[in-house]
Amino acid sequence: MHAERRAMYAEERQQAIAGLVSDRGRVAVTDVAERFGVTTETVRRDLAVLERAGMLRRVHGGAVPAGLFTVAEPGLGERGGARMEQKRRIATAALALVPGNRGSLLLDGGTTTAALADVLPADRQLLAVTNSVPIAARLAAAVGVELHVLGGRVRGVTQTAVGETTVRALADLRVDVVFLGANGISAGHGFSTPDEREAAVKRAMVLAGQRVVVLADSTKLGREHLVRFAAVPDVDVLVTDEDADLDVVAHLEENGVEVVVA
Repeated sequence: MHAERRAMYAEERQQAIAGLVSDRGRVAVTDVAERFGVTTETVRRDLAVLERAGMLRRVHGGAVPAGLFTVAEPGLGERGGARMEQKRRIATAALALVPGNRGSLLLDGGTTTAALADVLPADRQLLAVTNSVPIAARLAAAVGVELHVLGGRVRGVTQTAVGETTVRALADLRVDVVFLGANGISAGHGFSTPDEREAAVKRAMVLAGQRVVVLADSTKLGREHLVRFAAVPDVDVLVTDEDADLDVVAHLEENGVEVVVA
């Protein structure tokens, strides 16, 4: 009977771990061990069981949802409603990185960069460049903003301009600060996104900035998507939230990335 209770407890714990991975996007072995009062070896065995069942995928130091390594990409509307409080905090923290009067910035498409566009200061003159249709609409009437919109074919999923026209336009630009989004951030794969065309534009944006800032909520840390657009040393600052994976944060900082926790 005692052994049966232990087996049931393990099953319940594994179900709870699967739920945490689904809710958070990533869990760390050490955090799970502390949460459930078990050893890290026990957690690793639980993760192995769940991985065999197809409920998650193990990564260095923890686990992520099973589907993270596909080319699937949520639409902008779907992403817009997710973790908006964290994205607002990230945007507010990123204001400290916005250039001063008569400075220039480049805004990548995405819900977190759009949150920054919503709170840009009205007390200074800024030149803003973007390939995002929603962000351009936000900034078109913004006080103090001189808006430049990059051309190209607009992807319906992200509502951003992509393609050779966009990349060529970026090759001629140099701005003070580039603000980028990312679908995945990991120690081994760097900063990634599911789509090759988006990645090509993001790479060109990295080259266009004197300073490169990535805005990403904590669910993006530990994820790896199909195409890398920046290696870890290519990024100067990551602004994220307090749930960020500490192992990934430590790796970024060790490689020269300043991590700002909002």
